[in-house]
Amino acid sequence: MSYRKLLSSEIELLKINGCKAADWEEINVAHNFIPELIEDVNFSGQVFIGTNVKMQRIFHLSNYTIEDGALLQNINTLSVEAETSFGNGISISVFNEGGGRELTMYDVMSSQIAYMLVTARHDKRFIQNLENLIQEYCNSRKSSIGLIGKDSIIKHSGIIKNVWIENKALIEGITYLSDGTVLSSDLDPIEIKSGVSAKKFIIQSGSTISDGVLLDNCFVGQGVRIGKQYSAENSVFFANCEAFHGEAVSIFAGPYTVTHHKSSLLIAAMFSFYNAGSGTNQSNHMYKLGPLHQGILERGSKTGSFSYMLWPSHVGAFSVVIGKHYTNFDSSEFPFSYINEETGKSLLTPAMNMFTVGTRRDSLKWAARDRRKDPIKFDKIRFELFNPYIIKKIIRGMTRMKELLENARKDQEYVIYKGLHIKRLLLKTCIKYYEMAVKIYIGHELIKRISENSESGNPENLPVLLKYDAALLSEDWIDAAGMIIPKNNYDDLIASINRAEIKNLKLVDEKIEIINSNFEKYSWAWCAKLIEERYNTKIEKLTAEQLSQLIKDWRENSIKLNNMIMKDAEKEFDQTSKIGFGIDSGDEIRSSDFENVRGKYEENKFVLELIKESEQINALAEKTLFFLQRKI
Repeated sequence: MSYRKLLSSEIELLKINGCKAADWEEINVAHNFIPELIEDVNFSGQVFIGTNVKMQRIFHLSNYTIEDGALLQNINTLSVEAETSFGNGISISVFNEGGGRELTMYDVMSSQIAYMLVTARHDKRFIQNLENLIQEYCNSRKSSIGLIGKDSIIKHSGIIKNVWIENKALIEGITYLSDGTVLSSDLDPIEIKSGVSAKKFIIQSGSTISDGVLLDNCFVGQGVRIGKQYSAENSVFFANCEAFHGEAVSIFAGPYTVTHHKSSLLIAAMFSFYNAGSGTNQSNHMYKLGPLHQGILERGSKTGSFSYMLWPSHVGAFSVVIGKHYTNFDSSEFPFSYINEETGKSLLTPAMNMFTVGTRRDSLKWAARDRRKDPIKFDKIRFELFNPYIIKKIIRGMTRMKELLENARKDQEYVIYKGLHIKRLLLKTCIKYYEMAVKIYIGHELIKRISENSESGNPENLPVLLKYDAALLSEDWIDAAGMIIPKNNYDDLIASINRAEIKNLKLVDEKIEIINSNFEKYSWAWCAKLIEERYNTKIEKLTAEQLSQLIKDWRENSIKLNNMIMKDAEKEFDQTSKIGFGIDSGDEIRSSDFENVRGKYEENKFVLELIKESEQINALAEKTLFFLQRKI
């Protein structure tokens, strides 16, 4: 937009409206500027005012561009004091409170780049090269003039200093904002309200910060909700996180990290798809050299009320931690586990969390609860419950349990592995449960390819359909803060940055997006290789009988899994669940009261959906098996 100087008549009208300026020549306005909309504003430094901008009662306004349609009312201070990068380039001590994993914030940062920067500290060259790219971007964000974007609203607020605010932001009733970026957007505005105080921060589109929140050296991703007096420092919260009441210090909260309760302290840890129970707590002190320890809770993990963990510890994916654990443990090879505390020991029960209502509901709700409306979504997120990363962990867990079983004595009650006690008699059962997951994954991947051809295709074309590109195969996988990525591709990305083939952050993001868009191809290559190892033959040489057996295994175990989950759901309708209902009456009224409040098991929406899913699984299996019979 082009601006002009104020007319003398406009200056006089502004003075009549109670406005003052250190130098009226520093005030620049749009050609159709309306001075009648400006009242009681004290100007200093350079100010640029767009069309239809309304400003009232601003004690100090300095060095800002206020774009078209903005509304500013009752503000103590809105100023840029000197050249600043608006929170870009600030380094925060995330994941490890004592430092060493510093993360340099910038306003379009993704959880994947943050993950790489925080975890790849073994590769000093890569870290330096990536830091250089980040610093180059941050330098491009430097300015001595701030921005209030189009149609933004700032009302009834205290001090706003060195803050860049994009379109349609709503800032109301805040106490203090300094050195930050509010990356609001037309399609996904940001709201910051009611007593918020934030220093050295970045907030991405679609997020809401409210109700007395305190942020210090923090990054807030897209679609995040933080409120109810939450306090956080040196922490990052990526897409769709929620944080209320509690406190965070040096945490890396990957997508969908949720903490809702008072007295919950999250400290020096990495999470994603995580749910913190009330009173959750950790400690990371060596009591000699300071807070050097850190914890990892892989995707889908939960902690029970008043759980405690001593860092360092590592919790495997989709696991539940209950009780207080004063020993360090590593359950990363055992997804879907329960970790309980008994007489001071940490007890591990592998696989059992696979059959719970909570795990299934979580896996379904995450994709449905993606709040990001911005067409540009920075974090790349995969929602598949069973994927190569998880299944690889499960296969390793099966191998480990077989070894433990072989080496255990017959009279041994527990086997011990990496700080965890596992009941010896449960090992065989848990191995069988893990095998269920492998068969479900293989069948699901296989049937996706066969079903593409089963409508009108020729079974003789199956070898071509099932064949995979060996160049896409990666044996190991990484969960990079929500994105399931083949390790080969991850390593190649790091190598290309080290070779200076990638010149800027935009190209890094594009490379990550390409990898993510090819997930299905990479996943099939890995799955096909797994099938080959199990049958000791090439995937395209599998017989119709062998393919049929894989489909039957998928059907049997998928339906069995659903039935076990429904059995878990049924517990919520048993007599114990009815305690507290029908308070002043007998059993008959208690049951009636319960049904009117909670409903009936056989009418429960979640249960009905599982029944329907099992019927669909059976129908799809029958259809596919009929197709395969034509090949025999």
